[in-house]
Amino acid sequence: MQTGAHNIATLIVGRIVSGLAIGTLSMTVPLYNTELSPPKIRGFLVGLTQQMLGIGVIVSNWVGYGSSFINSDNAWRLPLGIQMVPAVILLIGIQFLPNSPRWLIEVGREEDAKQVVYRLYGVKTSEARERADREYMEMYDTIRAEQFVRSRKITDLWASRAMLWRTLVGCGVQIFTQFTGINIINYFGPQMWRSLGIEGERTLLMQGIYGAVGPIANLFFIIFILDRVGRRKPLLFGALSFVCTFSIVAAILATNPVDTGVVKAANPAAQRAGVAMIFLTSVNFSLSFGPVSWVLASEVFPTSTRSIGTAVATCCNWAFNTLLSQVRDCLHLQCLSIVIFALSSGITACYQQYWIQILPCICVSQLRRLSHNCTIFP
Repeated sequence: MQTGAHNIATLIVGRIVSGLAIGTLSMTVPLYNTELSPPKIRGFLVGLTQQMLGIGVIVSNWVGYGSSFINSDNAWRLPLGIQMVPAVILLIGIQFLPNSPRWLIEVGREEDAKQVVYRLYGVKTSEARERADREYMEMYDTIRAEQFVRSRKITDLWASRAMLWRTLVGCGVQIFTQFTGINIINYFGPQMWRSLGIEGERTLLMQGIYGAVGPIANLFFIIFILDRVGRRKPLLFGALSFVCTFSIVAAILATNPVDTGVVKAANPAAQRAGVAMIFLTSVNFSLSFGPVSWVLASEVFPTSTRSIGTAVATCCNWAFNTLLSQVRDCLHLQCLSIVIFALSSGITACYQQYWIQILPCICVSQLRRLSHNCTIFP
């Protein structure tokens, strides 16, 4: 619909349909990965969500850069049409994916669930089979213990002090992820580069290079670090690093404004420093909020409220994503807006320090016991 659109109405309808699809996948994919992965590598597998998003950003940036040289309607039809390629791959590939063993247990298909667990663990040795049996029994006991309190109401997310804590953690991290300002830079990066004195098609080229930095850092983080350091420390590191990088960028924009009517940086050294800080912000985001926000939102809720809780957390993410993208005209990505992002990152750091109390690398089933011992305020 979007690629072949000949009027605004058709394009808008196509955008709405694709938006609903993206929203559904944003909630389903981290949840599915959580339910299939063992605790030891859960952070890595769920963190792949951010990795794939990063790869998508790389492709979209470079497709946009290449399309800028086309002098026809194909300049916007081509990027929209290329989106169908991963959609077709997903449509075909999903036919070969196993059902979630947790879902199979919930609907009474215990034997099928056990076979899926065996398949995931590759039970070629007795030791592997024992691990698979332990994982299955832990999964089975947890689900059966909670099957009579299965949540169907959104009000259950704050029905008790423990559930309120979980909800504030899951939704809060998603909201503060947006207030880091990273997606504003992703969406309107060329405007940011122009504010630093980078002109013409170089803004799109710079955006393409910028988009490739984050996924590299993200891959390193989810493979070597995430499941070793837990969830809270990376979030605290990310928030504090944003305070530093955004403060430096704000200082550069305030002291080295671009000449009115002439796209030229007053100080080339300041321009390079500003670019470096924005790149560093992308790296730090990929070492913190990027993967951790999806991991935390999918594993902080118990089985009884995991689906609805993850859905609400994802909704918070997209709601504030939309809000900030709509008010960006007021922000103009100038000094004041960068100061706002620095201040919000400082507030986020306080939130991570005093509100979130998540132990590193814990099992999803252990969170059920942990939450009853946690207080909203320490």
